[in-house]
Amino acid sequence: MRAFSAMLMPLLLTVSAAAQEVEIADDSAIGIDAETEIDGGMASYYGSELAGNRTASGERFDPSQFTAAHRSLPFGSKVRVTNTSNGDSVIVRINDRGPFSRGRVIDVSQAAAREIGLQRSGIARVKLALLNDD
Repeated sequence: MRAFSAMLMPLLLTVSAAAQEVEIADDSAIGIDAETEIDGGMASYYGSELAGNRTASGERFDPSQFTAAHRSLPFGSKVRVTNTSNGDSVIVRINDRGPFSRGRVIDVSQAAAREIGLQRSGIARVKLALLNDD
């Protein structure tokens, strides 16, 4: 019986690994991007008072879009921002530089803040994950 178990175990592990690879391939086929956790800390948002102003990328700021400011990520990067207090998350596109307030890691637009429950408090602890383009 032990010999049979010893022979069966590697086979099961191989099948399990193959199933996981298929699962990953299926996720990418339906448009789910892989994520890389990159940062965490405090987030804030900027609202309608800056509507129409040019961002660092050159586009005009629209508080109804899901955009954000980050100090170093390339413009156009997609980032999942997750509010750690309630688990809500949103995907934003980096189009500006900031935040310039000490201790903050990202500024999100008003629409993104509303989506993750950040608008009322103005700040929240978040986790950031960079979405990989596949």
